[in-house]
Amino acid sequence: MDNNIFVPGFKIHFIGIGGISMSALARILLGDGCIVTGSDMRASHITARLEEAGAKITIGHSADNITDQNLVVYTSAVKEDNPEYIRAKELGIPLAERAELLGAIMKRYEVPFAISGTHGKTSTTGMLSQIFLSAGKNPTVTIGGELDSIGGNLRVGGKEIFIAEACEYHRSFLKFSPKISLILNIEEDHLDYYKDIDDIISAFHDLALLTPPDGFVIANIDDKNVQKALCNVDKNIVTFAVNSDADYTARNITPDKLGFCAYDVYKKGSLLTHISLSVPGVHNVYDSLAAFAAADVSGIDVAIIDNALHQYVGVHRRFEKKGYYNNAVFVDDYAHHPSEIRATLTAASKMGFNRVFCVFQPHTYTRTKALFNDFVSVLTQSRFNIIVTDIYAAREKDTGLVSAKELSDAIINSIYIKTFDEIETYLKENVAEGDMVITMGAGDVYKIGENVINSERSQNGYGVY
Repeated sequence: MDNNIFVPGFKIHFIGIGGISMSALARILLGDGCIVTGSDMRASHITARLEEAGAKITIGHSADNITDQNLVVYTSAVKEDNPEYIRAKELGIPLAERAELLGAIMKRYEVPFAISGTHGKTSTTGMLSQIFLSAGKNPTVTIGGELDSIGGNLRVGGKEIFIAEACEYHRSFLKFSPKISLILNIEEDHLDYYKDIDDIISAFHDLALLTPPDGFVIANIDDKNVQKALCNVDKNIVTFAVNSDADYTARNITPDKLGFCAYDVYKKGSLLTHISLSVPGVHNVYDSLAAFAAADVSGIDVAIIDNALHQYVGVHRRFEKKGYYNNAVFVDDYAHHPSEIRATLTAASKMGFNRVFCVFQPHTYTRTKALFNDFVSVLTQSRFNIIVTDIYAAREKDTGLVSAKELSDAIINSIYIKTFDEIETYLKENVAEGDMVITMGAGDVYKIGENVINSERSQNGYGVY
């Protein structure tokens, strides 16, 4: 795709414009003077902001939305039976998948970053963005969440630095043009597309091969699958690790009573600096070390990196404190893969709460089925009070493959509650001062905590964590 086509007056339509990534791309092109239209199944604060910026938004997908556009953009979740997709083909309007458009936009920038991995992409993208902002740079940022320091999921900056979260689903990130790629970890996921872990590893291998001669691949060599992905990759590889010798290593990791970790950074075996984080969990040590390495090879002063990582307090829906009910603290977290769940619940276990309730909403039937035993293991091992609600279908349809009730029945200390209303009632009747409630999942489970909190906001909270 020619990135010079996006000029004032260029007409572009987004199918599913309310998504985090799609909305960011739409706002970039609005800034170029393009005429942007889009559709989504429901209105949201994201679509409202797009309308304020000049986009014409239609709620619901209809062939009537496609008229004389120059380009129609869709996501991998859009099927070929979508009426707008069909109409665009009928009219001969060029179609482009979201990642292809993002890759074209990325080519405009001198130093594009692609942050990839099964877990931690959003947090690492947020951390790296915070560092560059603290250094007085003017990055353009697209992130798969909402970051207060950039006012949402997008920051439009100058043409030097582009920091983008890079998703592996459908090998989307292979349409990007990164100069610096971060590979945080590789595990089984998106098994509705990939056939097995080796297939996933091959995608990350191909991402590493996209790196230009003057670029870098920054990789976590504690992860055996990342090591495999780097085999026969003749690029500038910079490594980071906690448990292995690497170019950048975190040592002397010390969590405080709130789960916030401090650690020493060693560069090629020599002590470089000390980092103190303001987000909980050892998994954030990995994310911050990756961001540190990326910033250091980019020439950012170490003192600036230290301060920025300490100031970083997280992205919305990543262990985000929502409020209180009955003096119990409510937290929301986007975790929807067993490893992410383990990291979040491990962090919660170190915070000293009397009891922890975890309301888990599985995300997609294929993921729940493929990783069923892993979900059972991690949720049982937590020894918390687990509430499982119905699977969030996302792009899928319920074919009877698996159910939330089956999952709950297999988890010790778990109960299945079908509706959000019933869960809200259960929490109101059971949580007390000194407890923590975590709503967990990539769907709309966060609404449960918000509804409970809004029903009776406590004036005297348990305290900060």
